[in-house]
Amino acid sequence: RLYSTEKQPEEAAAAGAEQKTAATSPELEKLGKDLATAKEQNAELLDKYKRALADSENMRNRLNKQISDAKIFGIQSFCKDLLEVADTLGHATQAVPKDKLSGNADLKNLYEGLSMTRASLLQVFKRHGLEPVDPINQKFDPNMHEALFQKEDKTVDANTVVEVTKLGYKLHERCIRPALVGVSK
Repeated sequence: RLYSTEKQPEEAAAAGAEQKTAATSPELEKLGKDLATAKEQNAELLDKYKRALADSENMRNRLNKQISDAKIFGIQSFCKDLLEVADTLGHATQAVPKDKLSGNADLKNLYEGLSMTRASLLQVFKRHGLEPVDPINQKFDPNMHEALFQKEDKTVDANTVVEVTKLGYKLHERCIRPALVGVSK
């Protein structure tokens, strides 16, 4: 039996397995390549998905900020218009001669009415976040002040506001009207 030319059943099974392995090897390679390609596509699509999510989150945050700013600063142009009314009321109360108030009851009533109206208007401004900016003796800030002239003044440092011609106003920390000032040399 040792000299037999017939293949033993174990050897025949091993040879058949080798033929199957050789036949499936190209199939395995193809499947491996397909798997690698699918993994690359999956990683690429996952990256695009994450970027799209981040973009939409950033857009949502930006839009929420714009909406809140619009709510806060939507009254800005209206406030600018009312500032002129407040200035006019201020000039009217300053124009009344104080020494003639005691002798003229009508003038006194008019002055008190103007003063109360101006005070009420300033309270409304404050309630809505509109605050006056009086920069006297502060360093000149081009974002908050508009320099009209320079003035010699040795008592303060250079570029210090020494005179205010017109008060500035800011709405929730945003300057809506710069103060008109004179600055030291």
